[in-house]
Amino acid sequence: MTTAVATLFRVPGKGSDRPLTPLEQARRIAGLAQEKLAKDVVILDMRPVCSYTDYFVIATGQNARQTKAIWDEVHERLKHEDGRTLPQRVEGTSEGSWIVGDYLDVVLHVFTPESRDYYRLEELWGDVPSVEFASATA
Repeated sequence: MTTAVATLFRVPGKGSDRPLTPLEQARRIAGLAQEKLAKDVVILDMRPVCSYTDYFVIATGQNARQTKAIWDEVHERLKHEDGRTLPQRVEGTSEGSWIVGDYLDVVLHVFTPESRDYYRLEELWGDVPSVEFASATA
């Protein structure tokens, strides 16, 4: 786990200074995406095959406008609620068909249905386990 990032993520709304683990970060990001009505949200455990991140969170918006709304919601909530957490890099916000937010230990991918079908990250990384997480409640 990257220590610099671990100190940024905090347990939301708990009044705790305990940093979130990478898995908790991934679950938090997945839940925020679901709250903004992202579909088919999955978390892939990349640790067995990747040295640059621990988890991928993959989500789908219905169109480019919704992918941007999902990204904006996750970005704003992490920035303002979870200890001023900012991504190290963001790509794809101008097009909106595939937005990637790199939080080091967790990389968020928000796709339109067509882009997700085209790139098929779950198949590309088919040998990595997915992680269970509780669905967000409205």
